[in-house]
Amino acid sequence: MSKDLYAEAGVDIDKANLLVEKIKPIVASTFKKGVLTEIGGFAGMFAIDVDQFEQPVLVSSTDGVGTKLKIAIDSGIHDTVGIDLVAMCVNDILVCGAQPLFFLDYFSTGKLEPEVGEAVIKGIAEGCMQANCSLIGGETAEMPGLYKEGDYDLAGFSVGVVDRKKIIDGSDIGVGNVLVGLASSGLHSNGFSLVRKIFFEDMGLTVQDKVAELGDQPIAEILLTPTKIYVNTVFRILKEYKINGMVHITGGGLLENIPRILPQTCKAVIEKSSWEMPPIFKFLQKKADIPEKEMFRTFNCGIGMVLIFPENIVQDIMFQLEALGEEAKIIGRVESRETNEDPVIFTD
Repeated sequence: MSKDLYAEAGVDIDKANLLVEKIKPIVASTFKKGVLTEIGGFAGMFAIDVDQFEQPVLVSSTDGVGTKLKIAIDSGIHDTVGIDLVAMCVNDILVCGAQPLFFLDYFSTGKLEPEVGEAVIKGIAEGCMQANCSLIGGETAEMPGLYKEGDYDLAGFSVGVVDRKKIIDGSDIGVGNVLVGLASSGLHSNGFSLVRKIFFEDMGLTVQDKVAELGDQPIAEILLTPTKIYVNTVFRILKEYKINGMVHITGGGLLENIPRILPQTCKAVIEKSSWEMPPIFKFLQKKADIPEKEMFRTFNCGIGMVLIFPENIVQDIMFQLEALGEEAKIIGRVESRETNEDPVIFTD
């Protein structure tokens, strides 16, 4: 089949090549020491500086952005979801104590629009810069038989490294430890099927509408606030202090993510009044009459990352986090857990 016939079938190789040329300088801007290949090859290569580690362990994660993409598509705002994509992956490897090394992306669409693809890749590059990792490759797939024109999907893949003796797996968490919550930047990238239902089905609004209770921004801009990347903050803390456990608050919220790091003999007692739930969460809860338990298992409710420390260093940590510009709150404690007791308990 000739190139022209392939284009008639819905796949335009010339546009794909144009996109690659457009994004080459964007991708190159993320390159750190260790990158051995340029964009456009069959594979990306990254050399690990093994002299920094006694026993280097690679840590990997893959994730997507979910139906938050639909809001980007409907609003024409494409330069923030790439940050979300990176954040969802690097925050996951971060909780193991791993420093992100490199990132790859998968961009699939019904009909390739180079301007849209470029905006998405710019966001991914920005996310990589925030996470101090390199964007070393990816894939762009034009699939007119699978996606409608204008639709696209994203997947991301991150790889990091940690010395085996510095892996953070929660095994050091014990009774009396303190949970410190780092503020989220908003909804991040979870719960958007419910969010979209509330705003666009139940309320009948459009992405350009404004809601008085949420300020003067169009709904799309509020909902597309990118997921916060916590890499720099966490590694600044790790330079001086030991973190016993970390939790990235993604799908499942506080209720289901915290138990993933707790020893079986421990429970987390969370004080709900210790932080102020941001307006977007209060609005959603009120409009849809969402039960409190469902809020805490669907959304981050204002806490994007939880760090767990021994009690004797918590005040020093709080001073450090304030100096780093983080909005942080002591949100709970680790207590002994009885058989059949819930691993996470919320108190007033």
